[in-house]
Amino acid sequence: MSLHFKSAPLKENTQNHPKKKKKKMSNPSLLVGLLSLFLIPSVSPSDFPFGATVPSIQAEKLIKELNLSPRDAVPTSNGGDESKRIVEREFKIPGLLGSEDVSVKDLGHHAGYYRLSHSYDARMFYFFFESRNSKDDPVVIWLTGGPGCSSELAVFYENGPFKIANNLSLVWNEYGWDKASNLIFVDQPTGTGFSYSSDKRDLRHDEMGVSNDLYDFLQAFFEEHPKFAKNDFYITGESYAGHYIPAFASRVHQGNKAKEGIHINLKGFAIGNGLTDPAIQYKAYTDYALDMGVIKKSDYTRINKIMPVCELAIKLCGTSGTTSCLASYLVCNTIFNSIMKIAGKINYYDIRKQCEGSLCYDFSNMEKFLNQKDVTDALGVGGIEFVSCSPSVYQAMLTDWMRNLEAGIPALLEDGVKMLIYAGEYDLICNWLGNSRWVHSMEWSGQQKFVNSPTVSFEVDNKEAGQMKSYGPLTFLKVNDAGHMVPMDQPKAALEMLNSWIEGNLTGSSMKSENMISDM
Repeated sequence: MSLHFKSAPLKENTQNHPKKKKKKMSNPSLLVGLLSLFLIPSVSPSDFPFGATVPSIQAEKLIKELNLSPRDAVPTSNGGDESKRIVEREFKIPGLLGSEDVSVKDLGHHAGYYRLSHSYDARMFYFFFESRNSKDDPVVIWLTGGPGCSSELAVFYENGPFKIANNLSLVWNEYGWDKASNLIFVDQPTGTGFSYSSDKRDLRHDEMGVSNDLYDFLQAFFEEHPKFAKNDFYITGESYAGHYIPAFASRVHQGNKAKEGIHINLKGFAIGNGLTDPAIQYKAYTDYALDMGVIKKSDYTRINKIMPVCELAIKLCGTSGTTSCLASYLVCNTIFNSIMKIAGKINYYDIRKQCEGSLCYDFSNMEKFLNQKDVTDALGVGGIEFVSCSPSVYQAMLTDWMRNLEAGIPALLEDGVKMLIYAGEYDLICNWLGNSRWVHSMEWSGQQKFVNSPTVSFEVDNKEAGQMKSYGPLTFLKVNDAGHMVPMDQPKAALEMLNSWIEGNLTGSSMKSENMISDM
C-alpha cells in the first residue's frame, strides 16, 4: 500500500475524514455472521462487557482501561511566525538542578512547533535534545503510543534528559538516551500533548496520515538542522508505536528510494512492548495470563471461547477496513477485559504492581510541572493545557487498532534496515510472549535462521538483564524485571541496549536453551 500523498492536501484530508466519505465494508454478510457469533449462548454475556455500538460513556470506559489518561486538552494557538514551517527556540527549563551555570546555548535543548504541510491548521510539538556526548551521534526519534499519549511521558519518566522530583524540580537522568544520541520526542498524532489544531478534520484515523505527517516533519526538521542530516537515524518507541513505527519506517524508506527531499539516513527501528500484529498478539493474552498465574485453567478455557470470533473479526478488518475494524476492536478487547475482570486491581502494565488510579501510574507531577506558567513560557506553547493523553485522538484511531503492521516489515529487513523488538517480562497488555510469537512467525528470507538461532543472555555489568535472539538485521530481547515501560523500570539496561544495538554489538553470552515463543 502506497503511503505517498497523491492529491492536494485538503482533498486528501477530506477523503480521510469519516463524515466526508464512508468506505463500504468488503463483506457485509461476514460481519453479520460475526455479530451473530458474538451473541452465541455458549459464552456468558458477562464475557462481553461492551455492546456493538460505542456511545460516549462506553468509549470513555475503553479509554480508561486501555490508555494512560482519559482527559481532553483544549488547545490554543502558540503564536509565532506563521510563514515558517518550523518555529523553534532553545530553552532551559526552570528548576533543572545543576544547570544554573550552564548557558541555554550549551544545553542544546530545543522546543518547537512544525506546521503540518498536509493539514487544515495542525501544529506538531516536539522536543530536541542534542547529545551530551557528541553532535555526531545518531539522531533518534521517540514515539509514545496510546494512541494519543504524549512523548513527554518518556521525556520525564523514561529515557529523556530529566526526571521530575516530588517538589516539581528536575534532576538529570543518568541514563537518558541523549547520552548516546541526538534525541527527538514528538507529540503526535495531532491533538496529542502540546500538538494541536483548530480544525477537527486534522485528526488522523490511520497510519497513512500518521506516517506522512512524521515524514514531512523530518524533512522540515533536517532543513532546520542541516548539520544533523548526515547522521545515522533510528526510530524508537513503545506500546501503540508498534503501529506507528513500521509505517513510519516504511515511509522514510520509500521517500529515500524515490529521492524525495532530504535523504534520511535510516539505519533501524526499535519497538518496546508494542502492538504490531493483533491477530497473533491477542491470542497470547490468555496464554501469558495463565503462565503468570493471573487466571486459572477454567478461566482460560472459558475466555478462549471468544478467540475464534476475534480471529474472524481481525480477518474482516484486514489492512484497510473501517466498520469491520471497529467491530474487531470491540470483540477482541473482551478477551483482555475478561482477564482484567478476574485479575482485579493489578497494574496491566506491570503485573507485579497494583493499579493506582485511572492511569495505573501516577504521572500527575508531570502535568502539574508542564502547566506551570514559567515552564509554558520557556517552551513557547502559549495557553495550551497539557494532558498526558487525548481521548479524541484515541477514538479517532479506533479503526486502526486491529490492523496488522507487521506486513510492511519484511521489505525493510530485506533492504538491511535493522529491527529490535524488546519487551519487559511483566507487561500484560503488550506482553513479551505475543511479541515473540509475531516476530518468529514473520515471513522473510532469514526467518528460519532466526527461529533456529540460539537464545543468549543479555548482560549488563556482568549480570543477566534479559534473554535475546538475533539473526542478520533482526533482534528480539526479553528484558528481565521490567514491565511495559522498560526505560523506566530498567534505565541502565535500556541505555546499554540502545548503545549496543546502534553500535552493532548487541550480542550476548550463551545460555541454556529457553523457549522464547512457547506453543504457537
